Amino acid sequence: MRVRIVLSSCFLGVLLLGAVSAQKPFKEWPAIEYEGFALPKDANQPAEWTRARLRYSDETGYPNRSRFRMNDGSAFPGYWTMDYPRSDRHLLAGVRRLTRIDSRSVEQVVTLDGTDDVYNFPVMYGVEVGHWMLSDEEVKQFRDYLLRGGFFMCDDFHGDLEWDQFTRSMNRVFPDRQIVDLKDDDAIFHVLYDLDDKFQVPGAQYFDTGLTYEKGPSGKTPHWRGIYDDKGRLMVAICHNMDLGDAWEHSDEPRYVEKWASLAYRIAMNYFIYDLTH
Repeated sequence: MRVRIVLSSCFLGVLLLGAVSAQKPFKEWPAIEYEGFALPKDANQPAEWTRARLRYSDETGYPNRSRFRMNDGSAFPGYWTMDYPRSDRHLLAGVRRLTRIDSRSVEQVVTLDGTDDVYNFPVMYGVEVGHWMLSDEEVKQFRDYLLRGGFFMCDDFHGDLEWDQFTRSMNRVFPDRQIVDLKDDDAIFHVLYDLDDKFQVPGAQYFDTGLTYEKGPSGKTPHWRGIYDDKGRLMVAICHNMDLGDAWEHSDEPRYVEKWASLAYRIAMNYFIYDLTH
């Protein structure tokens, strides 16, 4: 029954955001880790659901004038590109295998640029948000997107310093709403899979260090947190001190422990289906 609900809700999830305009065309961006990553053969095939990745302003000055350069001297592509697009493509293949969501095989990069484009996408993902620094314009549109029914999931930031950087922007988006720890019985942990056994999902640094955490002692404990709207719907899902993006990215890497990748996929499936049914 839940699967039927998901399928019937895909278009509804978009319509809840309000009047939508024509989507901007698919575009690949320069990234920190990958270039020339092969497109799936069906990348241009239309689908009912597309998962968006947020392109945001960060503390380096990106996108206007970043203080960083890549090793080859090229412009820094922004922290938002971490794991992109390999992580996205692996995750979306999982959506197709583990749910009946009619998912596009490629991600859509979106920007809080004042146009209506972002309202076409009910689910938006942000990575490395411990480095973002949203402008006043981005803050305003982000708040509007979420209050219209949008859902934001963020991941891959660690320790106290990155938490503080994240909350500087998020508290401007919602100065009137608290970030709270999600209770184990929250619907988001039980809408598809019962996620009673949650643990830290480490990043690829484990290959070199053997550690499941980053950024010192304050990065040891994973936190599942969020922000609710007035009706009790979770609209911001915060994964702190874990790296689901690396788990999706390296899910085909034999050295990456299966139970970590498995949990990362199950969390994503629950979060996406929660958004489409709540």
